[in-house]
Amino acid sequence: MGDKLKLYGFNNLTKSLSFNIYDVCYAKTAREQRDYIAYIDGQYNSERLTNILTTLTDMIGAKVLNIASQDYEPQGASVAVLIAEDSMIPAGETQLAHLDKSHVTVHTYPEFHPETSLATFRVDIDVATCGEITPLSTLDYLIDSFDSDIISLDYRVRGFTRDVNGHKLFMDHDVKSIQDYIAPETLRRYDAVDINVYEANIYHTKMMVKDIDLQNYLFKTDVYELPPRTRLEIMDNLRREMIEIFSGRNVFSARK
Repeated sequence: MGDKLKLYGFNNLTKSLSFNIYDVCYAKTAREQRDYIAYIDGQYNSERLTNILTTLTDMIGAKVLNIASQDYEPQGASVAVLIAEDSMIPAGETQLAHLDKSHVTVHTYPEFHPETSLATFRVDIDVATCGEITPLSTLDYLIDSFDSDIISLDYRVRGFTRDVNGHKLFMDHDVKSIQDYIAPETLRRYDAVDINVYEANIYHTKMMVKDIDLQNYLFKTDVYELPPRTRLEIMDNLRREMIEIFSGRNVFSARK
């Protein structure tokens, strides 16, 4: 990296956001499932994911120090962005404070169910910052960047910093719910549940899309080509898949 970055007084609180989305699709045949995976790999390759993360970095006011990206065979991609944040002092010039926990990463996991013909595309994004920056302000952008049927969000503030009098501060901003940082029109499309541990500064929100338009979930198939009974079966499988992902457990079938 060249010259080391000199550290000044800065906020030591570490703020971590974990953003996970699941996009579910119906692909009838093995060929369609392979085509879906190939389509997803093309749509969300490392180049596009890099653009998403660098835009996110700009949104939180940080600077990109290094980018590592990789596309995988047979599927999937990863991007890691090392970032630096503006220091609080001195005020007269721009300084950068680089910490090893200031980073943004993304990983994709396309997969398919062998029995129900359902393909699932999962994206994990982790943002860790130190200082006054909070990644919660980027949630609307992240949600809009992907087709999200289920969303799982975790936010945690770790460590402590001190004020000028030496008093420890374990939180430097008010957070009641992650949902407060998501646009109301977005929330209306989802059922959302909070599980928060305020004493530990841990916040969790999970969301599942309310309405299913079957045509939007069919890959290379027109809904009118399917008999009514098949449509109902697919809708039932889609909803079951979403409920199990949302719940984080096998609700409808015991593990074999």
